Amino acid sequence: MKYYGGCDVGSTYTKAVILDENGKIVADTTLKSKINPTESAQLAMDEVLKQAGLSTIKDLAYLIGTGYGRNKVPFAEENISEISCHAMGVHVTDPSVKAIIDIGGQDVKGIAIDTDGTVKNFAMNDKCAAGTGRFFEAMARSFELSLSDFSKLSLKAKNVIPITAQCTVFAESEVITLVGEGKPMDEIAAGIEMAVAKRCFVMAKKAGATDSITLTGGCAKNGGLKKAIEQVLHLNVIELKTDPQLMGALGAAEYARQKGAA
Repeated sequence: MKYYGGCDVGSTYTKAVILDENGKIVADTTLKSKINPTESAQLAMDEVLKQAGLSTIKDLAYLIGTGYGRNKVPFAEENISEISCHAMGVHVTDPSVKAIIDIGGQDVKGIAIDTDGTVKNFAMNDKCAAGTGRFFEAMARSFELSLSDFSKLSLKAKNVIPITAQCTVFAESEVITLVGEGKPMDEIAAGIEMAVAKRCFVMAKKAGATDSITLTGGCAKNGGLKKAIEQVLHLNVIELKTDPQLMGALGAAEYARQKGAA
């Protein structure tokens, strides 16, 4: 049996996946990224190799690096952009999905997938942290909650308190003020989720979404954001059966499988 690897070194988390020659996931991991991307990649690969019962990276027939730190994966045969890898990862998970919003630690992307899993079109917002994973971390910090608890908070809200600031720094100040005034925290959280959903509108259109879309990245696990996107964009958000945070690494591993078998 041959094995293939994908290592997605993100700004916030590093993910790794190992596939067998039939395309089945035999190992995966998600770790908090270190300052040094090479160290992050090594730690993630050590973990999945151990899970798969493999001794060294040389036991992999082919390995592809992707993500923010893809050029810092020294043991990869090559690297491919995270846009292409997210598209391929989603394609092999659910071929019916044709549009993605990927909310990463530092940017937001809208991606249209072609019938073979390649990228048809994409748009990216990497000029501002508002609406990214870093933004949600800042918001959760303002509420003194974990990201997991924050993502559930807005689901309880009966009303929405709009957040008007477009900048992460100003939005955090606005939220702190609202909390200090004693406004309902679930309604403030709902306003935050709505603000992010509105920022995803252009990305969804660029991705060619007409009736449905899927979310990838760690923020895809945010139930409040999923609900807000469905309300604001009037799209059905398809939940993937495989962890949406693994899509980049999965796509990289699938590209490795295709190239290694060629």
